[in-house]
Amino acid sequence: MSSTPTTNNAKPTLHGVKIKQRKGAQKAQAKYEPEIFRDNIIKTLQSGQPGDLDAISQNLDSAGNILEYRKYGESLFEILITGGILEPGGNIDDDGERSPFSIFSAPNEDIETIKKHVGVFSKLIRKYRYLQKAFEETLKNTMEYVNKWSKNENTRLAMATGFFVVQQLAPMTTLNILFKDHLVKEGHSLDFVTTVFKTYLTEQPIEHLGKALAIAGIDVKLIEFFPPTRRNKEFFARYFESADMKPLVDYHQRLQLSGVKNKFKQGLRELMDPEENHTVQEITAYVKQQTKEYNLPDVEVAQLIWDTMMSFVDLTTRPDQVEFQALKQLNLYSPVLATFTTSAKIEISLLQRIQIFCYEDAKLTKHFRQMVQILYKTDVLSGTAILYWNDKAVKPQGKSTFLKQLEQFVKFLREQEDESSEEEEDEEEE
Repeated sequence: MSSTPTTNNAKPTLHGVKIKQRKGAQKAQAKYEPEIFRDNIIKTLQSGQPGDLDAISQNLDSAGNILEYRKYGESLFEILITGGILEPGGNIDDDGERSPFSIFSAPNEDIETIKKHVGVFSKLIRKYRYLQKAFEETLKNTMEYVNKWSKNENTRLAMATGFFVVQQLAPMTTLNILFKDHLVKEGHSLDFVTTVFKTYLTEQPIEHLGKALAIAGIDVKLIEFFPPTRRNKEFFARYFESADMKPLVDYHQRLQLSGVKNKFKQGLRELMDPEENHTVQEITAYVKQQTKEYNLPDVEVAQLIWDTMMSFVDLTTRPDQVEFQALKQLNLYSPVLATFTTSAKIEISLLQRIQIFCYEDAKLTKHFRQMVQILYKTDVLSGTAILYWNDKAVKPQGKSTFLKQLEQFVKFLREQEDESSEEEEDEEEE
């Protein structure tokens, strides 16, 4: 039996199989890769004139064709934000040179300087869209260590973050990282978001900021940026007013009032539920208690009662059913309303609310006069308030229609008013 001769030095091989690098060798090599990337980026940034941000943008743009931005995106933004690569625990690697361009090394902390630095990020991210996610993660990771950065570095980073958010380079949800207990307790979170909000408000009005906070779910948690011992509305107001952010205080107060109003209406609706059989006295007691506890404005209370009463009217049903349900609610709960319409100002405001309510649904428009007369007979609205509304306070919505409806009733009220005046004059003469 013949056999193919072999040499003693021959080694067996597996054809077509790629020999993988040992894990230890891979790990050792990978350890130095970000540093190599850092050195190359710093050389790129050093090639332009110091402070020439247009040249820096152009150099970063060109480097994207050579360096592996996709692989080292987070390292790239660590360098552009802090000047170096972050080690575990938030320290900046001291082994290499610091970048000549970074948010931390911006020459000063004025708005325009930081805004121009943010422009470099904007151009880079808009050119290389795949860097967006890496940027968001890096910004969040950098903010996690605000307790380690200097006051000046934090100020620059917070100002930049305000611009990042307003320019939609990063979401407002990035600020959630600042709810960590140790950052809140030491006051770092509050200092940081204060600068973020102030910067944001240099670009957009408070309504825009409020909407962004609401989308992120942060609007209802603003007080949680304050250390636990300072979480009250009085301190909140004093703090942001002293920071020249009165619009944020007003926004927060409106937000709190909105939450209270929703809670109020929910509780009132449960009491007005026909299946629960609560009395007018019980409902009135609830409204008084809520008004006192939350210091609700009297004008708001009357309108909230009206809104809740009418929430039981099914506006999708037949017109005759809509009329029946609306008038039923008036007859049932006018005594509750009457308790809280204690001034002409409240009555006029309520009448304006009723006007808008009837205007917004055609099935109710023709019943406006009937509603007003019922409320007049049950002492919810006075003749004086109705006449003032007719002469000076009627809203534009459906104005001519509603004035026409009340024409005869207003004439009656004027006659009543004239008769009362004559009686008073006769009494004075006697």
